[in-house]
Amino acid sequence: KVRAIPGPREPVRVAIFNDLHDNHPLFAKLTGRIKGFDYDFSIFNGDCFADPVSEEQFVSSLKTYNAGIRSWERPVVYQRGNHEYRGDTQAVLDYATVSRRWVMPDRYYSMTEPVSDDAEMLLLFIDTSPLIDKYRGNPSKFPDAGAQSMDEQLAWIDATLGSSDAAWKIVMGHHPVYAGTTKELRERSDLQKRLRPLLDSHGVDAEVSGHIHNFQHIRVPGSDVEYIVNTSASLTREVVPFEGALFASPDPGFTLCTVMENELIITFVNDEGRIIYQYSRTKQP
Repeated sequence: KVRAIPGPREPVRVAIFNDLHDNHPLFAKLTGRIKGFDYDFSIFNGDCFADPVSEEQFVSSLKTYNAGIRSWERPVVYQRGNHEYRGDTQAVLDYATVSRRWVMPDRYYSMTEPVSDDAEMLLLFIDTSPLIDKYRGNPSKFPDAGAQSMDEQLAWIDATLGSSDAAWKIVMGHHPVYAGTTKELRERSDLQKRLRPLLDSHGVDAEVSGHIHNFQHIRVPGSDVEYIVNTSASLTREVVPFEGALFASPDPGFTLCTVMENELIITFVNDEGRIIYQYSRTKQP
């Protein structure tokens, strides 16, 4: 368990950051804004470090993030994005042996958190770059992506989701399955073909991603999954209109995910600390 406050309590609150790209001043601003929000741990969902990532660059960057940042008193759960795959993909894994607050036990992994005395949340941290042909087929730029077994990860996702009776199932991965963007469609097409059937068949409540550099909340026909795209903390991009969008914003910021036994609340907070969108998903007890 990674929660800063021991023992089960309701709710669990998670702060989600991604696409920081070594923008330390803006991240420091965001962590200043987050002081008004209660949360148990934070998630860094990829592309948080400049590339190429060597072990020395990673540790140096991490120290800069750490300096004077209050959120580092809480555990940090990490997953890689495509930028981390341009360099030493092992560096972020190895840091877990150095810091007790750094949580990344494997390339993809799961964790459960109690949301009440009788219910829990399953968080699945998937490694999306090896699931996308664009990265697998470019060994000169992303040397480690094609070295990972796509079939093994997909089988693990299928088995882990299928064996869980958690009240809430949330999948965290850097690349979105759906998004309004000018980025190449083939990134999302690969995930729609390979990942979406698993999300639908196992009753996943939300898939949370980044990569697009703006806030998006999407519902697609025939699916009960909430597709949440967290914004960037740097280099935000304008929103591209798209079908299925319930909300979108180019503001920089972060996402808060609040999970109770019968309710999941998604909150988008911009860099001024203002809540710009909130969505509640409920279940019958």
